[in-house]
Amino acid sequence: MKRAVVLAGGKGTRLRPYTVTLPKPLMPIGEYPILEVIVRQLRKEGFEWITLAVNHQADLFRAFFGDGSKWDLKIDYSLESKPLSTMGPLKLIADLPEHFLVMNGDILTDVHYGAFLDAHIAEDRLFTISAAARNQRIDYGVLKTTDSNTLCGFEEKPSIPFLVSMGVYAVSRRVLDVIPADQAFGFDDLVLGFLADGKSVTAVPHDGYWLDIGRPDDYERAIDDWPELSKRLALG
Repeated sequence: MKRAVVLAGGKGTRLRPYTVTLPKPLMPIGEYPILEVIVRQLRKEGFEWITLAVNHQADLFRAFFGDGSKWDLKIDYSLESKPLSTMGPLKLIADLPEHFLVMNGDILTDVHYGAFLDAHIAEDRLFTISAAARNQRIDYGVLKTTDSNTLCGFEEKPSIPFLVSMGVYAVSRRVLDVIPADQAFGFDDLVLGFLADGKSVTAVPHDGYWLDIGRPDDYERAIDDWPELSKRLALG
């Protein structure tokens, strides 16, 4: 059974004033709240059990999603008594399978979640990150110099490619061993610890659509993008 943990406990302060009355994952995108888009995607990708990690306005999530029967899957809830960041909530969930998906509840993407988790399982990886390619354009002429400050190269307004975490992870239960109980522990804490310990972490580039709905302009873009994206997702 494919299992996903969706992180929906944040207050969405960067998205105010939109989130004064509704938590960010319940903000509407077209005909669905953001989190319902995710639930429908996960069901389409073969996930049968979703745990919503909630804190802020938890009762609203319970009222909207119930037990998940509306979407023909199981939804249950893990309630934080205090903010635990992105990875800390996993320590509260006792019945996680050997491998599972973890993701933020406020993103829009066309990642194939099922295939992403299957590839992780097939190689018995510790931790897999879905990564989006980005380019940062520098609006200046960039000088390259030697240690003695002699010019040795020049590039006019270069673009620097890099990968960013999309907030979608495939996770082995082995990860729980390094997450402390009852304290905030983020994605950054986890991966920096793995790097320091020489643990293998895999980043899988995704060249499709991805939007982290963190600020008002991101939300407005999501609304603009939704008509075309919804056709591709075909969620019914």
